[in-house]
Amino acid sequence: MLTENEHRKLAAIMFTDMVGYSALAQRNEALSLALLHEQQQLVRPIFAQYSGREVKSTGDGFLVEFGSALQAVHCAIEIQKGMVQRNSSEAPDRRIQIRIGLHLGDVETRDGDVFGDGVNIAARIEPLAEPGGICISGAVYEQIRNKIDLPLIRLKQPQLKNIDVPVEVYRVVLPWAGGDLPHVGRWVRRLRQRGMRTWVIGVIIALVIAGHGLVIALVGAGVGRWFWPLFAAPATTPKPSAAASAEVSKSVAVLPFVNMSGNDADEYLSDGMSEEIITALSKVSGLRVAARTSSFFFKGKNEDIEEIGAKLRVGSVLEGSVRKVGPKLRVTAQLISTGDGYHLWSETYDEDTADILAIESAVAQRVAAALKVTLHASEQARLQSKPTENPEAHQLYLKGRYYVNRYSEEGLKKGLTYLQQAIALDPGYALAYQGLAYYYSIVNDWFAAPKDAMPKMRAAAEKALQIDPTLSEPHTFLAAFAWWYDWNWSTAEEEHKRALALDPNSVVAHEFYGQYLNLIRLAPEGIDEVRRAVAIDPLSPEANSFLGATLYCARRYADAIAQFRETLEMEPSYSFARLQLGKAYVQNGELERGIAELRRAKELDPHNPDVMSALGYAYAVARDRDAAQRAIDELRQQSQASYVSPYFFAVIYAALGETDQAFAFLDRAYEDRSFFISGLKVDPMVDALRADPRFTALLKKVGLDK
Repeated sequence: MLTENEHRKLAAIMFTDMVGYSALAQRNEALSLALLHEQQQLVRPIFAQYSGREVKSTGDGFLVEFGSALQAVHCAIEIQKGMVQRNSSEAPDRRIQIRIGLHLGDVETRDGDVFGDGVNIAARIEPLAEPGGICISGAVYEQIRNKIDLPLIRLKQPQLKNIDVPVEVYRVVLPWAGGDLPHVGRWVRRLRQRGMRTWVIGVIIALVIAGHGLVIALVGAGVGRWFWPLFAAPATTPKPSAAASAEVSKSVAVLPFVNMSGNDADEYLSDGMSEEIITALSKVSGLRVAARTSSFFFKGKNEDIEEIGAKLRVGSVLEGSVRKVGPKLRVTAQLISTGDGYHLWSETYDEDTADILAIESAVAQRVAAALKVTLHASEQARLQSKPTENPEAHQLYLKGRYYVNRYSEEGLKKGLTYLQQAIALDPGYALAYQGLAYYYSIVNDWFAAPKDAMPKMRAAAEKALQIDPTLSEPHTFLAAFAWWYDWNWSTAEEEHKRALALDPNSVVAHEFYGQYLNLIRLAPEGIDEVRRAVAIDPLSPEANSFLGATLYCARRYADAIAQFRETLEMEPSYSFARLQLGKAYVQNGELERGIAELRRAKELDPHNPDVMSALGYAYAVARDRDAAQRAIDELRQQSQASYVSPYFFAVIYAALGETDQAFAFLDRAYEDRSFFISGLKVDPMVDALRADPRFTALLKKVGLDK
């Protein structure tokens, strides 16, 4: 039963959020607070103007209650209009953008606050809005659809976190969302594409000539400044060159195919097919293909095709599904233009599972044909060739790569087993050896001692190249062996350059080469090289984290922090970025933040000795010797069950000022040929040891004294 201070009612609920506030607060706290205060002063009078009751502030946003959906929508539009006016005279770093979400539903009021599904749904709708945009629920849409003049576009199957009941969501297309603003309303672009600009301007001119004076009246009323950009070509946006347009038209992203089999165990098939089509298309000259990680960023997400095209800078998207029923396979594939959503090509394949390679080849060839890419004879032959004639070996290879890509201890063990089984069935399967080399590169200095993992990585890479000398990735692994294990820096340089010559668009090759350059104190070149990897694979948490790591080693801690935070916005659960962010905070003198991030990293990856070592180091820097010693004890205990690099102990002892102990563990890491020894020259965590002659001697032993 409700008390006298509680009652239920139907209300329109608004949630607002200031875009990028948290990241700005980390970079420039004073500026973030100033902009927050200015935003509050701007929006509060608008709430009152439309009879909105400010229920509470949510930090950088608001929860507001309205008596009607129409009032709430008009208020939201006025807020965004005011922000555009304000931002037009501000520098880019001082612009304020707000997201707004609206829902009409039953709420419970209690002591001035509001609760219930009406509030929860509004809160989940707000993140779906674009920066500077408005999203509304279907309930709001039903109330206002014939009462405002702006287009309302329904989003495709929006995912609302923790909301079980399906909710329709619509985007309000604001009239000023064109010109030099970051997002342009799709309906405006389509008017332009279909020649409507000329037609509308002609009508307006005819009306003026007829004496109606419509344009003059609109401009005089202040409306023209908002609606003219719909029809006038943006002054600040140059027309794309013919070369740029051709590049976009001949570019494609292959989204992860959807597993329709009803069995999670068949996920490897849909993922594997997507990966292999990406690989096949990447070898076609004249066709730009989005990298695998960036394409897989959209797995399980219901992102608009146009948005995917904008984020990946591609003119088309290939999507599809895979259904496995016994030995039979049904694959559907469709190629869609990101500019207008039109289907360029679609096909359904009903084949035996053993014919999956033939399906992949057929899809790749049809995509190239649909995009009008001319295939040379060698490329045609490559697309038609099979890496193995053994279908079972191919299935095992797909399973191996699928599980290795999970990066978990259990997944890695399964992946190794499947890759070894694939090789047993087809000893001439080059890609299976390449996958094996990739596996050993991951487990090295993590689940396996370098002396166990690294020689196996080299042997697998060499075998892959012996079978197929055109492969690029094995050269990257041979380069890694040279500088991770042999400390042979000149050989590493040669292998890195061979890998890039064979595949200039290899993200792995650019990532590893960038690390290599950074470790030998060529920081600017190393950073530039990793930036190339990010440019090729912009949504890859790994590539973005590698960029942050190179900035960290170059002592550019503020830049590294910003990069890691940006990475975590893409993938909050990516423990490597969380770990590196914690390290960067510690080196930047922000110990509390650093320790907090490292604790979060440990929650995400509780058995990673790198995380425990970084925490112990941070505690030591904070002069909490007891906590640092507990970290050492935990690492010792873990080393009883699995390999733990002595380097992880060394950095904690260095921070504690126990120099002899630190060097004893560094010597053991050197004897183990630990990967981390290759970073001695740039690792900030051993800075306390650099003045000691023993450190100089160790650098000389690994060839880093130049």
